[in-house]
Amino acid sequence: MRLKELLEAGDVEEAHGDIDCPVTGLAYDSRAVKKADIFFALPGARTDGHGFAPQAVEQGAAAVVLERKIALPTNATWVRVHNIRRTMGLWAAKFFAYPSRRLCLVGVTGTNGKTTVTYLLESVFSVAGKVPGVIGTINYRYRDQALPAHHTTPESVDLQALLAKMVQSGVESVSMEVSSHALELERVRGMEFDVALFTNLSRDHLDFHGDMERYYSAKSRLFTDYLPASSKKKKFAVVHGADPKGQELLNKVRKVGLETLSYGRGNEWDVHPLEVEGNLEGLRGKISVKGKEIGFASQLIGAANLENILGAAGVGFALGLPPDVIAEGIGRLRAVPGRLEKIKNDLGISVFVDYAHTPDALERVLQGLRPLTRRRLVALFGCGGDRDRGKRPLMGEIAGHLSDLLVLTSDNPRSEEPHRILAEIEAGVQKTGLKKFSISDFGFPISNLKSERGYFVEPDRRAAIGLALRLARAGDLILIAGKGHEDYQLVGSQRLHFDDREVAKQELGKLSAISSQEKADSK
Repeated sequence: MRLKELLEAGDVEEAHGDIDCPVTGLAYDSRAVKKADIFFALPGARTDGHGFAPQAVEQGAAAVVLERKIALPTNATWVRVHNIRRTMGLWAAKFFAYPSRRLCLVGVTGTNGKTTVTYLLESVFSVAGKVPGVIGTINYRYRDQALPAHHTTPESVDLQALLAKMVQSGVESVSMEVSSHALELERVRGMEFDVALFTNLSRDHLDFHGDMERYYSAKSRLFTDYLPASSKKKKFAVVHGADPKGQELLNKVRKVGLETLSYGRGNEWDVHPLEVEGNLEGLRGKISVKGKEIGFASQLIGAANLENILGAAGVGFALGLPPDVIAEGIGRLRAVPGRLEKIKNDLGISVFVDYAHTPDALERVLQGLRPLTRRRLVALFGCGGDRDRGKRPLMGEIAGHLSDLLVLTSDNPRSEEPHRILAEIEAGVQKTGLKKFSISDFGFPISNLKSERGYFVEPDRRAAIGLALRLARAGDLILIAGKGHEDYQLVGSQRLHFDDREVAKQELGKLSAISSQEKADSK
């Protein structure tokens, strides 16, 4: 491909030099520039790519793309554009021959539920015989490939390259999480969506967006900007109408002339549940989709997962998939990593690891688990450092109201002092009147804490998980929240290996060994 062909993708304000030069690659990191690449000088919060443009030229870049003029060698080819991120998305789509046009592409956005919905859609597409691919928080995967996810939604160059590889491998349908960062930073510019789905909106990423209205504005762009720009003949917006921002979004989408499908628990929505029952083994019942009934049985648990199932069923219906295919796809999904993932044990307690790290997500998961709890609900969580501090007391208050026993601990403290983070969470817990316990008040096993409600503070996450499990008795339900599928902990500048699921299994193993020894000693 030649530079002049990329210029045809638009957004060019000025070009200088040899626009007929061949282009063999695209790069936005000057360290990765190879001969005949285009280098996009992305402006960033910490560094500005314009400062590395001369280096890219020295390394043999065919041209550099800028938002403002800078000093470059006189023989350098450069292109000035108004919005470099938008241009990078459009050029990447053209460079990789518009791979999304050859795929059925579903974009899923919202604060919570994105990962689970993409897993459900992957299962539905597989049953439908439409080879699936998934792009999201946990990984990017297709066929026998599973690639690490550095971002929920990759940068546009990486994203288009990934889609091109998927097309080459025979992938036909892709479900992808579309983050608010990606929408704001134009990472999905040039993507041609068939369906866009909105799960919900609650407090998150305010350190990036500033306030809830700008956060919502970023999310809504998938429906008011990117989906309308798609060249696909039939485009659908599937929206959780029961969410506080859902109805507002439905009205926005209808104004731009797109077909909509709403979902929610009430029968006023196009997709809603009928006769659904749930327990610790899963959900089963019927779904009404525009008057058609779909019977289903799922191993996913909780009310939030019912909403995820409704959303996935709505997408399946929008794409014209048969009801029995949708139902089978929902039923085949056994679990989603780190999303109410069950940790098996022989102690008679139910242990779940979940990614809930926002006030709404924590409230949803605790409210969903409360009716399934036979004895006591024990919750453990913390909050990340160098992120939205305002959510910390909110999460503390929510957990204080909905838990019987609560353990506050570190999440990813990053550069913050863990005790300061915990103090801000604890301020919210204290509003609920929950009594504070000290580990030194009890022996081992903690046998004299039977019915009283209260909370502990243990900064060491491994010790906290061990404590939460030691607190449990047969019939109790334990929620370990915040990190989900993550296998690391960010402490200062270090990235330490840490997996809640792995640690929980290890601590359960210790308790199981103690229990077995006690039984043997009693004989």
